[in-house]
Amino acid sequence: MPRLALKLDSQPRWLVPLGIAAFVSLAAAQAFGLLASPPDRDMGHLQKIMYVHVPAAWSAFICFLVVFIESVRYLWTTEERHDLIAASAAEVGAILTALTLMLGSIWGRPTWGVWWTWDARLTSTAVLLVIFVGYLALRAFTEDPDRRAKWSAAIGILGALNVPIVYMSVKWWRTLHQLQSSPRTVDPSYAWGLRLNGIAVLLVVVYFIARRYRIAQAERAVEQAAEVEALTVVEAETLEEIHV
Repeated sequence: MPRLALKLDSQPRWLVPLGIAAFVSLAAAQAFGLLASPPDRDMGHLQKIMYVHVPAAWSAFICFLVVFIESVRYLWTTEERHDLIAASAAEVGAILTALTLMLGSIWGRPTWGVWWTWDARLTSTAVLLVIFVGYLALRAFTEDPDRRAKWSAAIGILGALNVPIVYMSVKWWRTLHQLQSSPRTVDPSYAWGLRLNGIAVLLVVVYFIARRYRIAQAERAVEQAAEVEALTVVEAETLEEIHV
């Protein structure tokens, strides 16, 4: 017997204003970063790719923290909303991780002379991306919702445990990659641009996760409606066979 259909929450009133504020903030933060900070002595204006690369990495880590928390909560409570929130955060986090690697390659080409090297930071980040692409693939190809939720929760927890390895890789191993960038470690002329873009990207991420969660709820409701309809058809056919 399938579960009762997942309750589709009404759209929060704050969601649309949040989306508008997030994208306006991102545009303003990018403009501030590009216009207010001088070209770097060595890399020129290319250094300003940091205003997307670093906040994307930070926000990806936050997404995977959400995946970890919500996956644990699902395994503890088996409430479907925790699974859907985890999946929504994983999808956004995977996109941000791919963006981080792509921008890192663009930044690394003139700095290191190569698009890619098997550096500890790059390799561990690539492994993180592969894990969560696998997470999303598993969800796409597993039809049973309970198995899908349990298996993806386990992978989500294991994948999130890779985040500290990625973060600490530049300290634990000798790497080409610089130490972790933060407003405290960059030149003061770049600090405020990095702070503002970090906040703006985080607002966009919160909006995307909330919006993706709404879509996931609708998708699950459709799945459950199809399950109920299929069961109704089977029951009707069974009754007809009994009467015959």
